[in-house]
Amino acid sequence: MFTLIIGNKNYSPWSLRPWLALKMLNEPFREQQIDLYLSDSKARILAANPAGKVPVLVDDRLRVWDSLAICEYLAECFPAAQLWPDDPARRAVARSIAAEIHSGFAALRESLPMNITLRQVDYESSPALESDIARAVAILEELRERHAADGGFLFGRFSLADACLAPICTCFLTYNVKLPPRSQAYVDHMLALPAMREWYAAAAAERPRPF
Repeated sequence: MFTLIIGNKNYSPWSLRPWLALKMLNEPFREQQIDLYLSDSKARILAANPAGKVPVLVDDRLRVWDSLAICEYLAECFPAAQLWPDDPARRAVARSIAAEIHSGFAALRESLPMNITLRQVDYESSPALESDIARAVAILEELRERHAADGGFLFGRFSLADACLAPICTCFLTYNVKLPPRSQAYVDHMLALPAMREWYAAAAAERPRPF
């Protein structure tokens, strides 16, 4: 059985991505959480991963770190689940989106950090932030227009592109970002998933971060 080592559910977007993928696989796994804001947090993380970051997936003696690498490993372990779209063209686009989110959107992550329990009616805008929001909306609008008839996710059925976008969906809710109807419908669909409701409930029960 896999063990997934994650950080705080309220604040860790990197942890949400592989956790959601595992939940959507409906495969049992053990969850080990490390509070990222305690005096011994760094030591505990280094014991789990010499790279000094979470999440980490433990599979027997194998340890896989980095959220995108973990997601790729899960796709290889469970090919029947089609965590990447089966069609090569769709799969290439889904991988491109996941990689773009993984390496980009720095202004969005900095200005609208993940905070599950916060509800903020406004946020401080900037050209870089508005550019990131516009890019995320463009992805949602294009793919939901193209694949809306196939299901509620980006490519019809759940894929790792959806897992990578899940933290951005939470930020859109937290900071009351105004979205076009098609994009808002996608965000609502993602946040209504039983797995996402479970994540939200667990985040609400966590100890707040000491600012």
